[in-house]
Amino acid sequence: MQGGKHIKAIVKSLVGGLVSGIALGLFLKWIQFHTNLKVYTLLLNVDYVPILKNIPLPEIIEFGLHLVISIMLALIFNVYINRRSLKKEVIHRLVLRVSLIVGLLLYPTTLLSERTPSITDAYAFLVWMAGHWIYGIILGKILSYKEGARV
Repeated sequence: MQGGKHIKAIVKSLVGGLVSGIALGLFLKWIQFHTNLKVYTLLLNVDYVPILKNIPLPEIIEFGLHLVISIMLALIFNVYINRRSLKKEVIHRLVLRVSLIVGLLLYPTTLLSERTPSITDAYAFLVWMAGHWIYGIILGKILSYKEGARV
């Protein structure tokens, strides 16, 4: 039975990482399309990764890398949540806070590329953080879901 529990945790992490990562990507892509703020470009940016910066990658591969990172983050969250037996409200707050911290820590990578928003672009920063808020809300909901529990 223990193996089944681990499989469910992995599937929950996979689904959570994919759904929240796709939501973040679609939100930022939609914003970039309608405003020309380069927030989606920032999400996919690998200009600061030594091995990848010199390889021209298609958008689908860059988005795939974003999703891999999202799944890994969801898995780390889920391991922590399960080890601590956290309650639903705590999971929501934890995931949301960490998602916002990740957004805050990643925004300065805009300094490492000519293709991304200016570090001083407050509107781009607010949109970027809104995207990470959406990501945290969705991932928190998915990771706090308990089978058989009332909604």
